[in-house]
Amino acid sequence: MRWLICAAVLFALASNARADDLDMLRGSESVGPATFTRWSGFYAGGQFSYSSGKADFTNASAPLIGSSLAETSIESIVVPSSWPLLGTASTATTGVGGFAGYNTQFQDLILGLEADYTHSPFTVTSPTSPILDRVSTVGSNLDSVSAEATSIMRITDYGSLRARAGWAFNSFLPYGFAGFALGRGDYSATSLVYGQQNASTAASPIIPCDPAVTVTCVDYSYSNSAGRQGILLYGFSVGGGFDWALTANIFIRAEYEFIQFAEIGNITASISSARVGLGFKF
Repeated sequence: MRWLICAAVLFALASNARADDLDMLRGSESVGPATFTRWSGFYAGGQFSYSSGKADFTNASAPLIGSSLAETSIESIVVPSSWPLLGTASTATTGVGGFAGYNTQFQDLILGLEADYTHSPFTVTSPTSPILDRVSTVGSNLDSVSAEATSIMRITDYGSLRARAGWAFNSFLPYGFAGFALGRGDYSATSLVYGQQNASTAASPIIPCDPAVTVTCVDYSYSNSAGRQGILLYGFSVGGGFDWALTANIFIRAEYEFIQFAEIGNITASISSARVGLGFKF
């Protein structure tokens, strides 16, 4: 009987020891909920930018020259309005601005809407390649045609309203965005077409000729210009970057943005910007 009692006690002690071992393997603390950096809510900040402005003036001279020569046979036969007098140019400048927005957070998925503004004035001047003394037969006349043009695009400030989407990694928030862009600026363009026309019925009329010597020799010159100030540019904005939370309410930012504006005055402009900023979460 004593042996049975001892065996029962030993079995009970062994069972308790095995239970303790299993508890140690399972761990004595429960797993808590996952935690994420808080990005939700309103935020605002300031930024510094380095921007490259580009303008394509290829078609800026066409309507001016076409209008100047609209009633002449030179335009219908020689078509100086199609000549490639202007090209593409770019310039770089710095700027300052600000941003403000609102984020909605789904654990580590961040969706938001943001507006930003940049004051970064720059001026782009077209490269010009005048075409001089091109001699052509226009009807029964012999004409020499020269064409020149210039154009300038200025943008003073711009901004965008964009939708953002990001994925939080600890205190980092990489994001991408796309939206609508607006800008403010002005443009101007000038053209000059000139030459000589020799209406001689001689077998071999010559160019250049001297109007003082023969009445069939005529000098001509047509100039034109166009431009607007304080124009509103519109287009689209795309880009991406990251925010880095330094504290619960303060973060720094680095991003890249590309803005393409719609054509205005037969000039198309675009802006590429790299920015750094400092923001505050409310």
